[in-house]
Amino acid sequence: MKTALIVAMDSDRGIGKNNDLMWHLPKDMKFFKDTTQGQIVVMGRKNYDSIPEKYRPLPNRLNVVLTRNENFDAPNCLVFHSLEECLTHFKEESERIVFIIGGGEIYRMSLDSGILDEMYITHVHQRYDAETFFPSFEEGKWESEILFEQEKDVQHEAAFTVKKYTRKA
Repeated sequence: MKTALIVAMDSDRGIGKNNDLMWHLPKDMKFFKDTTQGQIVVMGRKNYDSIPEKYRPLPNRLNVVLTRNENFDAPNCLVFHSLEECLTHFKEESERIVFIIGGGEIYRMSLDSGILDEMYITHVHQRYDAETFFPSFEEGKWESEILFEQEKDVQHEAAFTVKKYTRKA
């Protein structure tokens, strides 16, 4: 099983406010969609709830929701009550990548558990008054490469850099 994380964060590590995206960056949204297409996406319940209903579950991906609520049901999604339970379910997965797609608590759990092979982080070069933040991690344990950069323009309200981090052996 290969596990990865994908996130966009502002220059203060902010990832969300009022359970919503804080920016409009079409090229980053396309990158997210293209990268997770055909894969397994794992998200917390609040993150799932923040996706507009017409886009749930995210198309062409196996959607997984983590929640402590034993009665929670998400149509056409798998629901697990812990990250460990979810990872155990996919331990024999060899075709698809298990992508952690948020929110903050799920990111922290996945970083703390040491399960991640890769991280795709969009660094948005601006501050947004965020309430939810991406946890810090030991950058020295990761090789990083810039995948692409986007300048601020009419479609993108902020410049950003997308980096891929690969765990050092």
